Amino acid sequence: MPASYGRKREMGLLDHKVAVLTGAGRGIGRACALAFVKEGCSVVINDVDEAPAAEARGACENIRGGAAIVHLGSVANPADTDALMQTAAAKFGKLDILINNAGITRDKVAHQMSDEWWDLVIDVNLTGTFNCIRSAAPHLRDVAKRELESYGRPAYHRKIVNFFSTAAIRGNPGQINYTAAKMGNVGITRTIAQEWGRFWVNCNAVAPGFTNTRLTAPKQPGDELGVPDEQRQATIARIPLGRIGEPEDVANAVLFFASPMSDFVTGQTLNVSGGMQIP
Repeated sequence: MPASYGRKREMGLLDHKVAVLTGAGRGIGRACALAFVKEGCSVVINDVDEAPAAEARGACENIRGGAAIVHLGSVANPADTDALMQTAAAKFGKLDILINNAGITRDKVAHQMSDEWWDLVIDVNLTGTFNCIRSAAPHLRDVAKRELESYGRPAYHRKIVNFFSTAAIRGNPGQINYTAAKMGNVGITRTIAQEWGRFWVNCNAVAPGFTNTRLTAPKQPGDELGVPDEQRQATIARIPLGRIGEPEDVANAVLFFASPMSDFVTGQTLNVSGGMQIP
């Protein structure tokens, strides 16, 4: 972890910004929320589970000046995503940044994949990204459009960061639903970058490699989540930097895309994988 991580900056990269982060009760989403608050951002923590979301909010509020609220709901439900964006605007007065982090896995080889598990993973990982972007349009695209019409240019760059996966790039046995959804998010990213670019809404995506979350924890008998330990150790051995990624590693990349440092970057994808080779 960089020595500077966790230190409150005198001038934050996200001062006075408001962000919605989905799936932010745990793992990468939680790390992103903490990184954003440390950089001066007010955050809305979305999750389907109340306890981890409340814990993440408390962690954010323990940072000096940290402002965070929780909004429970599923990104697979468009009514929930509409309410999520409206909550951000009502509480903080605007929405500047959308982080589409929410994701799940349900693993089976292709010929054994059930319709239920296919639909569930597609609904959360792919349709959920679309739902959030569509629900955010009145607060990101439409506000910027009014600024463009009134003043000749948007007031500033607003940001969307989506998630795909290195597993989707190379293909991963047992994850046909997950890899299909995650590569779909690349298409969404590039399309929104084209459609909303003139409104200065930057849309980019990060691809975490093998990262230390509950989805990659050692799998126990009967668990739906996790990775068999033999497969887990073999994957870590293929990482040139010699360790599993941490949620903070990914959060730093997301912070770059969410900050003014990436104002002239849109429609791009960034692997955060420790150098793992991808065919």
